[in-house]
Amino acid sequence: MSQVENIVFFNGELKPESQVGISIRDRGYLYGDAVFDATRTFNGAPFKLREHIHRLYNSLRYLRIDPEMDKEEMERWTLEVVQHNYPLLPPNQDFWVMQRISRGVESTQPGDRTGPTVLIETHAIPFANRAPLYRDGVRVITPSVPRIPPRFLSPRAKTHNYLNLILGDLEAQATDPGSWAVLLDENGNLTEGRGSNIFLVKDGVVATPKGQFVLEGITRGVALELASGLDLLVEERDIDLFDAYTADEAFLTSTSLCVCPISSVNGAAIGDGKVPGPVTQRLMSAFSDLAGMDYVEQYLSHLS
Repeated sequence: MSQVENIVFFNGELKPESQVGISIRDRGYLYGDAVFDATRTFNGAPFKLREHIHRLYNSLRYLRIDPEMDKEEMERWTLEVVQHNYPLLPPNQDFWVMQRISRGVESTQPGDRTGPTVLIETHAIPFANRAPLYRDGVRVITPSVPRIPPRFLSPRAKTHNYLNLILGDLEAQATDPGSWAVLLDENGNLTEGRGSNIFLVKDGVVATPKGQFVLEGITRGVALELASGLDLLVEERDIDLFDAYTADEAFLTSTSLCVCPISSVNGAAIGDGKVPGPVTQRLMSAFSDLAGMDYVEQYLSHLS
């Protein structure tokens, strides 16, 4: 095995990434019949790995997929992949760490492989592309595409079926290239974006959509805990565009972005238009302390 190539865990063994092939009849490819989860590293250490794996197994139970390994084994293989791949990154880089499990290959004849397809892989976070977000803030667009209601498909499971969010992204990009989509529900309330949760700050209160209407991000949970630890009032409730347009501050949370300020929603400046606001700055600093490194500076260092 080459020591200068990333490895992955694939169906029971470690292999060079270039030697892994997934069947054209895999149900994850055919139908999006798969789940995944993703954490990121800080100086090579996966952040909240056990919490991410716990959420992964909840998603697996929701889709009734048996990964044929327990959480401890999933964590052990994940750490082995990270330990090999992290030294191959350039300086001042970190990566996403992902577990992907499909229901397996669609059987068409006797002798076909049965059981799940299990993949654990890493890839670099695009710091250079995202660095301007910490200087200028995120421009949020709410597309006309609504979020799929929980009664049809729960957003709390992290599945490979992202078409609803991707369509929202495509519309947002067509409206304002470089913006980030946050979809509304059928009642006009903010929900989430592709891999991101939204927070609003008004009169010192930090508010975010209720958990049953979004993927409950691990970073979202960390932000809620940090806000409470800073003696800020925290609410999980319905928030709409009136709340967004009149907010003092707003920010996104995600695995890779951590806490990132929002500068505008649908072209309307948030607060005085300066980012980050004081509450967002306190949360960004608290998150850096928890992560053990200044993640904002890591991003900003990649500005060209």
